[in-house]
Amino acid sequence: MEPTQVYSVSDFQAVCNQILDNAFTGVVIEGEVASFKINQGKFVFFDLKDDQSSIGCFMMKFALRFPLEDGMKVRVRATPKLTNWGKFSLTVQAIMPVGEGSLKKSFELLKKKLTDEGLFAPEKKRPLPENITKIGVISSTQAAGYADFCKILNERWGGLEVQAAHCQVQGMVAADQIIKALAYFNERSEVQVIAVIRGGGSADDLVVFNDEALVRAIAASKIPVITGIGHEIDESLCDLAADVVASTPSNAAQMLTRDRREIIDSIHGDIKRINNLFNTKVDDVIAANRDEMLRLGKDIVVRITTIDNEVKAQCKILEQLNPEKVLERGYALMKGEVGVGNVVEITTHKQDIKAKITEVKER
Repeated sequence: MEPTQVYSVSDFQAVCNQILDNAFTGVVIEGEVASFKINQGKFVFFDLKDDQSSIGCFMMKFALRFPLEDGMKVRVRATPKLTNWGKFSLTVQAIMPVGEGSLKKSFELLKKKLTDEGLFAPEKKRPLPENITKIGVISSTQAAGYADFCKILNERWGGLEVQAAHCQVQGMVAADQIIKALAYFNERSEVQVIAVIRGGGSADDLVVFNDEALVRAIAASKIPVITGIGHEIDESLCDLAADVVASTPSNAAQMLTRDRREIIDSIHGDIKRINNLFNTKVDDVIAANRDEMLRLGKDIVVRITTIDNEVKAQCKILEQLNPEKVLERGYALMKGEVGVGNVVEITTHKQDIKAKITEVKER
């Protein structure tokens, strides 16, 4: 059948790339690195192969965040392309090593590079702040490690403000998400410490925490960073870059909080010690000043007795001046104006009398 459309070479190459873009959007391919080289300090070329096939790969050096060598097994996220020279290749956006041997080799190469730069120097480490009340957490909020972290926080102290940045913590997009979360917390400066946590997993699952850009972001954080990644035996380059390293997410929560039960027991112990010390001091003072205290006690008793007698004497005087007592002795009280013909009121001990004055004589 005769073709109905004729393409120019450039048009056909463009159509092929359009079809490839639609069919393979960010395809992930796994294979072994061969013929690895860097041109002009910024262009990376290598072949990705298996036992039967090989594909040429191209990427920019800034996107290369794990050291590579020939023979390493890797996983790439890439877009297939047909170049202007008619060669099929992969344009790589991201790459990471896989498999125990490749992971270990990449880890050691990057560790040496960053150690030589002084990125992991002990003098760069900062202690955790005291009296932490605000914590930024970078983790998958759907993971068991995050749930364990929050549970321990609440059990030990409670009342803390936890701001969580949900991220993927494995896979080829995880590193960039964690880097963005670190930048978010540093820009806002609302937390006292940042915790990067992830539960246990295989070496392939944890490789993201050996991503060079992520390691550098942790080392550059203005806010102290604590990591709790994997199990106790796991070590990552992010751990080496962090200010404080916890063995697990739960251990990170323990390191960030005080135990309320320990604090309460400590306070009770302090109160008991203070009470015992006080009683001992009082006993010592009493024993050392017994004679003086007895003399002072006697003086106080004498003084109280004297005052009591004076009060009783004054009470007797006041009692004698009581008008009722005067009336009892036969006297009377008269109220009214004295004058012939006036009526006055006379009060005796037992009677109230009204009387009219008929005569007034001067004495």
